[in-house]
Amino acid sequence: MSLSLYNTLTRKKEEFQPLHPPQVGVYLCGPTVYSEAHLGNARGPVLFDVLTRYLRHLGYTVRYVRNVTDVGHLESDADEGEDKMAKAARARQLEPMQIAQHYVNLYRQHMLALGCLPPDIEPQASGHIIEQIGMTQEIVANGLAYEVNGSVYFDVPRYNEHQRYGKLSNRNIEDQLAGTRDTLAGQDEKRSPLDFALWKKASPEHIMRWPSPWGEGFPGWHLECSAMSRKYLGDMSDIHGGGLDLMFPHHECEIAQSQGSHSHTDEARVWMHHNLITVNGTKMSKSLGNFVLLGDMFKQATGGLSQSYSPMVVRFFLLQAHYRSPVDVSDEALQAARKGYRKLMNGLRLLDKLEAESLSSDVIRDRTVNPIVNGHEPDTAAGDAELRKLTADIFVGMDDDLNTARAIASLFNLLRKFNALTASVAAMATVSAPAMAEAATAYRAMVSDILGLQDEPRANAEQLLALTLSFYNEAKATKAYDKVDEIRAALKSQGIVIKDTRAGVEWAYSEE
Repeated sequence: MSLSLYNTLTRKKEEFQPLHPPQVGVYLCGPTVYSEAHLGNARGPVLFDVLTRYLRHLGYTVRYVRNVTDVGHLESDADEGEDKMAKAARARQLEPMQIAQHYVNLYRQHMLALGCLPPDIEPQASGHIIEQIGMTQEIVANGLAYEVNGSVYFDVPRYNEHQRYGKLSNRNIEDQLAGTRDTLAGQDEKRSPLDFALWKKASPEHIMRWPSPWGEGFPGWHLECSAMSRKYLGDMSDIHGGGLDLMFPHHECEIAQSQGSHSHTDEARVWMHHNLITVNGTKMSKSLGNFVLLGDMFKQATGGLSQSYSPMVVRFFLLQAHYRSPVDVSDEALQAARKGYRKLMNGLRLLDKLEAESLSSDVIRDRTVNPIVNGHEPDTAAGDAELRKLTADIFVGMDDDLNTARAIASLFNLLRKFNALTASVAAMATVSAPAMAEAATAYRAMVSDILGLQDEPRANAEQLLALTLSFYNEAKATKAYDKVDEIRAALKSQGIVIKDTRAGVEWAYSEE
């Protein structure tokens, strides 16, 4: 079975066929870094991390681009309001780039904690003003944009004469225009309420501004992704994605810009959109105030949750549902995710034991010298076939539109088989060592390399050290000097020395 992905543009699953195999170009719309990321902001990066990991597992050479928006994202999608970056900077009396750098650093820390590998390229919008101006000039030259008072707008009705604005979101331009004909008040520069800004003239108080052929201004939010995707992935990339909330207007405008420029493409062959994180059925968002900040979630009870949840539990929580399904946040769901995550981690710990037992002399003897067990002859052919079927099944879901929920369910099926094999020598003798090794390799690859789930230390080092010192004190009190020496040696191997002082037992880092 080959990989198939649901393409929002065609509204069907399609066999994935890259433009220039084995190279694959992937673009994810990244964060607007005016504040800390919340749980809803994590779903896209986790999904695309698994996507790129799986593509690499399949043998593709992936160039993964995830941008940073640090200019041009206004408060309103109607090209009105203050720049979100400038507003945050003014509120804190800092430079916008200070705000951007602070939240970029925090975002990267949180994504790494969630197990997301860094993108191959992470371009910032403010660093690609030249490319955005150039793309705007192309669209103007092609007659699909116009300049008014230093601002440049994309001409949607003109574009719609030969293309279809709305084909990604499946919207009809007449329906979009209905009820909007009186909304041009305050936007009288636009010829149509559907037109959107490619370049905005900076007002005197606007902080972030650059020179352009139309005067000082700043790029439109939609333009940056089109320009940066083209710069790093070419006129047409393989996969472009983001949340459902970006489908319109952001991604719709991206397609229009790419078609209207000298590229004349839909920007990407496959458009992928993940569903949203909800709280009691309502979309999680900063504007609604019902969001859970990742940094808080990892450390403490927050946002209606009764306790903290580790980054790997959060990652598992996001992956246990198919990416096109909504996910509702609750303590109950996160606690169930924690149990599931720990089961998979226990499975990883079990594998070394299983592989060793599969090669043990007792199991080998049971397979050969004494094949009759309880009146039945162990059939490794049948056992191997069952184990290999369970192993192969963990990849079926991944090939079916990156269905991580099904892949995880299949992992649990395989894990149940692993647990059954540990029941006795006779059970282990029903499968061959090669089949066991194949299953173990596949389990590790799916859990760690593809789903990106890693074991997390759960013990507090200080608490463990205090407990060890209490054992040391007890051994001293009972004159169990062999135990005293054993504890000293064990701690020294970890770079810690015990000091007996008048104030009591203390520890310090070894300086040897």
